[in-house]
Order: sequence, then structure tokens, then C-alpha cells
Amino acid sequence: MASLKLCLLLGLFAFFLRMLAIQGAEGTCRLLGKFDLHGYVESENRTLIIGGMFPIHFRSIPEKEPTSSEPVSPKCEGFNFRGFRWAKAMIHAIHEVNNRLDILPNITLGYHIYDTCFTTSRTVEATLAYLTGQNETMPNIRCSAGAPLIAVIGAGGSTLTIASSRILGLYYFPEVGYASSCSVLSDKYQFPSFLRTIPNDDHQSLAMAELVRHFGWVWIGTIAADDDYGKYGIKYFKQNVEKYGICIAFSETIPKIYSREKILAIVDAIKESTANIIVVYSSDIDLSPLMEEIAHSNITGKTWIASEAWVTSALIAKPEYFPFLRGTIGFGIRRGDIPGLKDFLLDVHPDNDASDDLTIEFWQTAFNCTWPNSSVPYNTDFRTNVSGQERGVNPVFHQLCTGKEKLEDIKNTYLDVSELRITYNVYKAVFTVAHALNNLDTCVEGNGPFPKKSCAIIDDFEPWQLMYYLKNVKFTTFDNELIKIDDNGDVYASYDIINWQLKETGEISFVKIGIYNDTKDGHEMKIYNNDSIFWNTPTLKPPRSVCTESCQSGTRKGIQHGVPVCCFVCIPCADGEISNETEARECFQCPDDYWPNTPKNECVLKEVEFLAYTDALGTTLVVLSLFGACIVLSVTFVFRMHRNTALMKANDRELSFLIQLSLVITLLSSFFFVGKPEEWSCQIRQVILALGFSLCLSCILGKTIVLLLKYRHTKFKPTEKHAHIVMQPLHQKLLVLISVIIEVCICTAYLACIPPYVYKNMEFQNVKIILECNEGSIEFLCIMFGFDVFLAVLCFITAFIARKLPNNFNEAKFITFGMLVFFIVWISFVPAYLSTRGKFKVAVEIFAILASSFGLLGCIFVPKCYIILLKPERNTEEIISGKATTNDKSAPPSSASCTTEISNSTLSTLALDE
Repeated sequence: MASLKLCLLLGLFAFFLRMLAIQGAEGTCRLLGKFDLHGYVESENRTLIIGGMFPIHFRSIPEKEPTSSEPVSPKCEGFNFRGFRWAKAMIHAIHEVNNRLDILPNITLGYHIYDTCFTTSRTVEATLAYLTGQNETMPNIRCSAGAPLIAVIGAGGSTLTIASSRILGLYYFPEVGYASSCSVLSDKYQFPSFLRTIPNDDHQSLAMAELVRHFGWVWIGTIAADDDYGKYGIKYFKQNVEKYGICIAFSETIPKIYSREKILAIVDAIKESTANIIVVYSSDIDLSPLMEEIAHSNITGKTWIASEAWVTSALIAKPEYFPFLRGTIGFGIRRGDIPGLKDFLLDVHPDNDASDDLTIEFWQTAFNCTWPNSSVPYNTDFRTNVSGQERGVNPVFHQLCTGKEKLEDIKNTYLDVSELRITYNVYKAVFTVAHALNNLDTCVEGNGPFPKKSCAIIDDFEPWQLMYYLKNVKFTTFDNELIKIDDNGDVYASYDIINWQLKETGEISFVKIGIYNDTKDGHEMKIYNNDSIFWNTPTLKPPRSVCTESCQSGTRKGIQHGVPVCCFVCIPCADGEISNETEARECFQCPDDYWPNTPKNECVLKEVEFLAYTDALGTTLVVLSLFGACIVLSVTFVFRMHRNTALMKANDRELSFLIQLSLVITLLSSFFFVGKPEEWSCQIRQVILALGFSLCLSCILGKTIVLLLKYRHTKFKPTEKHAHIVMQPLHQKLLVLISVIIEVCICTAYLACIPPYVYKNMEFQNVKIILECNEGSIEFLCIMFGFDVFLAVLCFITAFIARKLPNNFNEAKFITFGMLVFFIVWISFVPAYLSTRGKFKVAVEIFAILASSFGLLGCIFVPKCYIILLKPERNTEEIISGKATTNDKSAPPSSASCTTEISNSTLSTLALDE
């Protein structure tokens, strides 16, 4: 027992000695250095402190690499009136919370505001200062007395916030962003303690894509800042527009560290591109150098699509930039009016606090003067004079500030409260923290959200406890806007669609032309009135931005390999195909009875071609047919009038009349070939033609057989045997009847088995339908006309043999000539018929019908009519029978004098009279 007590005493002694050793080594545990931070601090007599980080300057001045001197924080340059207003808005919001009785009535808030200079290094310095303090001996530990820091408002741009939030997230320390819209900050695995009052950029990127789609722009350029805000924003924008078939003409990045060479490369890309729409995802500070070069290069005629970070920025919306940026369309976050802010902003003067370096610098920059006895250097990079124009200046100044300058006289971003958007977000961020603290303070023990339903104590709570209330905060602002943070730390997305227009006073006006809201069902975009939009085009009409002009109807898009899909060639639709809409990817085939019109944008009924009566050719052939029929009827009339003459008696009057009838039939059959083909006309026209020719040829055959028998009787010495070989008229008519019956049988079988039908021939002409008759069975057709050919051959042979019959009028010679004409016509018809198409094919057949009919008419009946009408003296029985001779020199060349006497008994035997 004693040994145990001894051990305890030794242990306590060793611990005491160790504590003394630690105290002796106190000087070895220290901060490596202190940061030169500038801002505003108000912590005395305050219960809780809220941190704030704002880009009060544009950038830091790079320091040379330290060698023999202690490293110091880089200095900042380029006073940012907009960032200064944001910081003042936070102070104003905290004062408003402290003055209200409904929020934190027993709590007073203070603030620690630091200038980030819009650089990551200064942002990290400020973040570490919030965590460790500037006066602590132990880094990363806060043990000092005073009001605790409960949350940070900041840190400005997305890249700055990503840097600070990664550090604060290690301690689950709340940070509420007011201008950090990058979508990656919604990742609670990487940034567990970050929330924001500005919408996620995913919504803005989608809204931009919808805007581009709404106006039909398919060929656009993109420009992004070289930071997380620009890279993530433009990446998501590209993903959305590619879904709509929109192509990116060029994609450029604005360097974070100024490089004139890189800026000029972007300017050249804009000049060379045919894209008239340029989407810019950048802050106003990063975009400013590019706008300087745009104005210097005088690039006009482009329509700019702005992100919320610069759409209402006075740094970009300058009158000297308006000729190049006029008509800019962009998305601005929700605008709000903050009560009392304008008066608070005017309550700034260097005399209020001689140690307030930022206020002195603001005064010097705003009024272009130097404050007396001030160690604050004048900004040599940018300044804003009373006209509100920022420009580079000479570092030597002679004008001193009097302190009597009036802020009401300046017109710059600081006092412009007409477009409070980011400033309004700062205001909402402060009230978000205040409402979360109020909910924490009003928690009822036993109904709390923590283990055992406990509550946090307002005087001593952990950051993670405040995070619970921040994630579940829900309140309504003074203008009835509902603020509610979701699980990702995001708020409801709402954008105003803004158009840059010029007022009559010469000032740039941000006109609201539409809205974009996130809804439960997706999103909603409304453009109020397209006519109210001011466009940067000579015609003041919406610009077109295409790589290739739209393919009009009648063409289709042809994709080119190796180029974006928006760059294509317009290929005319092939024959028989149309496209009736622009941007058609394919042409489609017209139905069989249709054909494209000349522009190839509509299928129209094909022209139906057939040999019509109204055609000149059809009319001519019909007239010739009628003329021929009239001639035949005239011949018939002559023969009828002189039927009792010797010539008519000697050549079988009945067969002559039948031949004339058949010629009328064949001539008039042409009518069935002219006109629109019908089923009935197709079926009867070839049949009537075949029957007409069979009747004609069989009658001619009857005549030639008799003439052949005459010839044989006169050539050889008649014997009793020869004298009885005669053909009576009845035999001739039986021959005709049998021939016609055979032809009728063939025609009947033809029509019964495979009859002709109407056929729409579209094989030879695409633009026309050749309406013709398909003859059905070619075999039956050949048999049908083959029989006529057979009769014609027999007629020719018998007539050719009997042509030397000694007689004053030898009809065999005329029939021989007629059959030669018949053969010549139809032999010539075959190749001509086969080589033609359409109505000309029918015309060829009609011509053959007319030619062969006129040939038979002329050769057989004209010589007879010549004798009957012009040489009646020769139309006697003595001359015709050969008893008398004639020396008529005027006789037709085809008539020969018969020098051979034929006995009366022979003539009486062979005569063909009645």
C-alpha cells in the first residue's frame, strides 16, 4: 500500500516537472508569421462574431522572392467599388439584425471582414486567421477570450470559396457563400459545411442552353475564366447544348494571370470564327482585360451571352464598351432593394476613423485625389473618377482631398443600388446566419434536435450544432422571398433575363426581358416579348449564328467527316424523293403515282401521258382517219353509181364493196387508239383492227385466186380438164367467210383467256405515267395478226403470179403493188414501234394503219375510179374483155394493153359478173 502511494507521488511529481518544462519552452511554440490583412473589425461588446471575406481589391501585387528579408503578405491593387459595397452591405445587415427585436433580442453580432484581393492566397490567409487568430501563441488553437466566431460569409468567387471551404470544412465550420455559384460546391463530401444564397451554376448553365435553343442559335463560341467558376460552368453548358444539337465553334479560356499574348489569341479566335453568339462564363474582373482588347480591335456584330457574374457589372457595362456589347443578354440572380442601404453607403468619410485605410483609399480613388498626411498609397493601376470611368493613371498626383467632396456627385458602382443582386445575396446570407442562431437560441430543452432531445447553448455551442440549424433554416425576407436551404446547401434558382439597352441619356440600362425559374417539375423560361429585345445587328433583328445555312426543303443534310455536325452540306434529293422541311436529314420517296415538283418539296401527281384527241398529233391522225374513211365512202358511192358497167361486172362487185367496208373499219379503228386508254378500248382496238384486215385480205385473196386461175387458163392450152377448174362467186364468199370466222375464233380466245388491260407504265419516264394498253398475251396477239400476215402472203403470191394476165385491165398488177405497200409499211412499223415510247408508240401504229389502208385504197381502187370517171370510153365490155384494143396514150401507167384475144366462151366462163 505504501509502495502504491509512493508511485502516485512520483507520478505527480513527474507531471509537475513536465508542465514546468513545457512552460520553459513556451517560446518554441509560436506562429510562423502574421498576415497583413485589411478589413473591418467590430467585436467589442459583441456576443457573437460573423466573419466576412470580400474582394475589395482586384488582385495582389506579386512580390519578389525573399532572400535576406522576412516574407510578407503581397500588397493589393485595383480598388473594387463593387466589393467594397458588398462589405458595407454586410455591416449594414448586421446593424439591422442588432436593431431588430424579433431576431436575437438578447444577442449582439459583431464582424471581422477581410479583403481577399480576389486571390486564392489572400483568401487562405483570411481563412487561417479566422481559425487561429493573429495574436495566438499556439497555431490552430483558439483560446483567447472575447466573442467567438460563429460563421463566415464569403469568400466571393467560386475558386476563392473552394479554397476557404476546404479548410473550414475540416472543422465543420459554417460558411455561407453569396457569390460562389460553382456546382462543385454542392458536393457535401468535399464541402460539408458550405451553404449559399446564390443558385447553383447548374441551373444557370441549363438556362443559358435553353436561351440559345430558344432563339435557334446552333453555332456558338464559348469563353470561360481560368477558374472553377468558368470551367465548371462552361462544361455543364456544353453538355446541355450538345443534347440540342448545338455546336461549339471555339472554346477559349481567359488567363487568371494577365497575359496579353493569350488575350490576343482569344481576340483572333473571335475574329476568325463565323459564330455570332459568344457565351462568356467569367467574373467581371477576369473579363475586363479581354473587353479592353475587344474595344481596341473594334469587334462588332457579335451577341454576347453573359453569366450572372458580369451581366450587371459596372466594370464591364461602360459606355465605351457598349458599341461592342450592346444587346448583350444575360442571366442575373434575383434583384432586391435593401431598405436604408443607400443612406448607409453615403455615411462614409475618412474623418470618421483615421485608421480606416480602406475608407481613405476609397475616397482617394473615388475623387481622384490624395488624402493629406495619409500613408495609404494611391492606386496606380485603376481609378474611378467622378464620371465613374475606370482607367489607368499616372502615379504622380498633385491634387489633395479636402474632405468636402460629396459622394452624391460620383456615379460609380459603389452607390449604384439599382441592380442589387450580389449585394442582396450578402444581405440574405447575414440573415440566414441570424435566423439559424435565433432558432438555436429559442430551442426548448427536451424538444431539441441533438442527442436526448437536447439543445445547444447560445453562449457555448459547437460549429456543427449551428450547421444543423443552417441546413434547416427557413424564413421570408422583407420582400416576401422565401429562403430555404436544401440538403446540398443550395437555394431555389431564380434568374432575371437581362438585355443591355441604351437610355436616351446615354446610360446603359439593364432591361428585364424574361425570367427563368426552377420548378418542381423541372424548369421554366419565359421571354416576355421578343420585340422588346435590343439586338446587336444592323437590322435590329435577332442574329443568326450557323456554321452552314439551313438546308431548305428539297435538300437533305450531308454530314462531313472531321467537322462538327452543325457544319454540313446540303445535298439535293434524288429523283423521286422530296423533303418538305428545313434541316431534313433524309429525303423520302414519293408514292408510285406521284413525282416531286421542281423544288422537290412536294409530291405531285405525275403527268399522265397518252395520245389525246386534243394533242396536235392525235388531232392530225384522227383527221386523216376521217379523211380516209370519207375517200373510201366516196369510192363506194362511185362504184355504186357505176355498178352495172363492164369494169364493175368484171371484178366481182360484192368483194369490192366488202374490201371498201373493211378499209373503213381499219381506218376508223384508229379512233380506239386515240384518247385515254380504257379497259374496253384496250380490248377491242386490236381485235377490230385484226378483223378489219382479215376481212380485207380474205376478199383480196378471193380476187387473186380467180385472177390466178385466169392466168393459168390463158398461159397453157386449155383442155377439158383445165376448163372445169373455175371458182364460182359463191366459193369466193365462202373463202371470205371462213377466213373471218377463223379470225373471230382467235380473237374470242384472246379476249377470253388473257385480254388486254390498261397499264400505267412508269419504267421509262420518272416524271410521267405513260397510260397505255398492255396487250396481255403476246402469243395470242401474234397468232391473231399472224393469220392476217398469212392471208397477205397468199394474196401477194397469187397476185404476183397473175400479174401477167393478158387483159386490158389486169387487177392483179394493182393488187401486187398494194400488197408491196402493205408489207413495206408493216415491216417498217415493227422497229419503229419497238423503239418508241408513250403516245408516239401509239401514233406509229396508227400511222401504219393509215399508211397500209391508204396504200390498199390507192393501188386497188384508184385505177378503177380513173377509168370510171375519167375514161368512160374504156369502160366497155369489148375493151375490158379484150375483144378490142386501145391505143389511149393517156391510160394510167399501171394499165396495159391486152394484145391477146379471149374468146367469148372463155370470158363467159371466167367472167366475174353476176
